[in-house]
Amino acid sequence: MLLSKGNSLRLLSQTLSSQSRRFTQLSTTSFNIDQNELQKDLEEPLIQHLTKRGLISQTSNPEDLENLLNKTKLGLYCGADPTAKSLHLGNLLPLIILLHFNLRGHNIIGLVGGATGAVGDPSGRTTERSMMEDQTRLDNVTKIQNQLEGFFTNGIRYAKYLSTSHVIEEGLIKSKNNFEWWENVSFLGFLSTYGRHIRVAQMLARDSVKGRLESENGIGFNEFTYQILQAFDFWHLFRNEQVSIQVGGNDQWGNITAGIDLINRLKTNLNKKDSLKNRSSFGITAPLLTTASGEKFGKSAGNAVFIDSKITPSFDLYQYFIKTPDSEVSKLLKIFTLLPLKQIEEIISKHEQDPSLRYAQRILSNEVTDLIHGVGSGKSAAIISSILYPLPDQPYPDIGSDELIDAFENANVLKTLPKEEFLNKPFSFILSKVQEISKNESRKLISSGGVYQGFDRIRIDTSDSMLLGEDQLIDGKVLLLRVGKGKYHVIQLV
Repeated sequence: MLLSKGNSLRLLSQTLSSQSRRFTQLSTTSFNIDQNELQKDLEEPLIQHLTKRGLISQTSNPEDLENLLNKTKLGLYCGADPTAKSLHLGNLLPLIILLHFNLRGHNIIGLVGGATGAVGDPSGRTTERSMMEDQTRLDNVTKIQNQLEGFFTNGIRYAKYLSTSHVIEEGLIKSKNNFEWWENVSFLGFLSTYGRHIRVAQMLARDSVKGRLESENGIGFNEFTYQILQAFDFWHLFRNEQVSIQVGGNDQWGNITAGIDLINRLKTNLNKKDSLKNRSSFGITAPLLTTASGEKFGKSAGNAVFIDSKITPSFDLYQYFIKTPDSEVSKLLKIFTLLPLKQIEEIISKHEQDPSLRYAQRILSNEVTDLIHGVGSGKSAAIISSILYPLPDQPYPDIGSDELIDAFENANVLKTLPKEEFLNKPFSFILSKVQEISKNESRKLISSGGVYQGFDRIRIDTSDSMLLGEDQLIDGKVLLLRVGKGKYHVIQLV
C-alpha cells in the first residue's frame, strides 16, 4: 500500500541494514572471490589474458611484446580528445587495458588532446567534426583529465577491494595534456625536422583517409594531418616518458601504426649509444563494442552513457547494465570487471538456472558501477533498483520518505521542488515540469496509460481533474512517478 503520513516508518539504519543483508547475494563478496583464481589471472601472460577477456582486437608484433612483458615493465598510454564534456562507456576499453597493465606494475599515462582536439580526428567518421568554441574545449580538457585520473583511482581501489589476500603493486599513473609540448612546436620547425620522415603514400592509404577521400565532401587538410600529430605524440612520450605502447580503439589502428613508423624512422638518426635506439614501440587496439542489435555500445535511448556521475548517475549506469541481454552478459563481465575468468563461468552457470532473476546482470551492474564510480556505489544503486524495480526474489521494502530521500540523494537522482507550485495541480502540469516537456506532450503520455504514481503504481487519470493531493505523497514529502516501463521521477516537495 502507499505509505501516508500516519504510517510508522522503520529507522534508516534498520532499513539499510535489512536491505544490505538482502543484497549480499548481489555484491562481489557474495560469491567469495576465489583469491587463488584472481592470482592466476594476474600471473597469466598479459596479452593472452586480455585476449581471453575480449579486450584486444589487434597487437603489433604480439610475440615480441609478450616476451618483453615477461622480462620488464613498460610504459603505455591512451589518448582522448576533448570532443565532449565526459568520456562514455565506449571510450573505456582502452582505459581498462591500461588498468590491467598498471595492476601488474606497468606505468600508464592518460593523455588529453588539448592540442589535437582543435584539429579533429577523422577516424571512424564520414563527415568533418563541427568547430568547437575554444573555451568549451578548454573546459572539456579539464573535465576529461579529471575523469581519467578518477577512473584509474577508482579502478585501483576496486582491484584492491577484490584482492583481499594479495598485495597489488601498481605502477605509476600520470595524466598529460599534449598542449604541453605542442605549444612550443612551430609549423616551420616541425616540417623541417619531421616532415622528411613522413610518407604521404602511407597517409593516403590509411582507412580513415581513404574513405573520406572517396566521399562527396572529401577531407580537410586539418583532419588529413591529424595522424601526423598523433604520431608525434607517441614519439614525444616514447622519448621523454619511456612509453613503449600506445593503446586505442580499433578505429585508431592507422594512427597508432603511423606513430610506430615515425618512431622507427627517427630512431635511424639516433647515435648508436642512445638508449632509445634499441627500444621497440608497439600498438594495441581494443574492439569497438556494439550491442546485440548492432548499435554502438554505451548508448541509452540514443544518448551516450557517460562515466561522469553528475551526467549519468550511478543508478542510471547500474540500470544500463541490468538490461544487458543474456547473450551478452558473459562477454561484458569479462570486459568490464576484474572478476576471475573462472568465476565468471560459475556466475553464468548459476544465472542460467533461472535467467528471470537476472543474477549475472545484477553482478555485472554492481561491479561496473563500483569500478567507474567507486566501491560501494554499486550496492547503493542496487538498493534503489530493488525499490523501483523489485524482482521476484526482491519484494520492495516497507520504506518511508526519509529513507527514500537519503537513498536517491546519494545516487544523484532526487529532484527537489517547491510544494506550493505542485500541490493541488493537475498531473499533466506536474509531468510537464518534471520531464521538461509541453503540456500537450504530457497529456498524450497520460492518455496513453503509461504514467503511474506511488509504490503501488496507481495509473494517473487521463483528465485534468485528477489533482495532486498531500495524501498522495509519501509522508507528505515525496512524489514517486513512473513514466512508461523504465523511467522514474523521485521528487521531494518542500
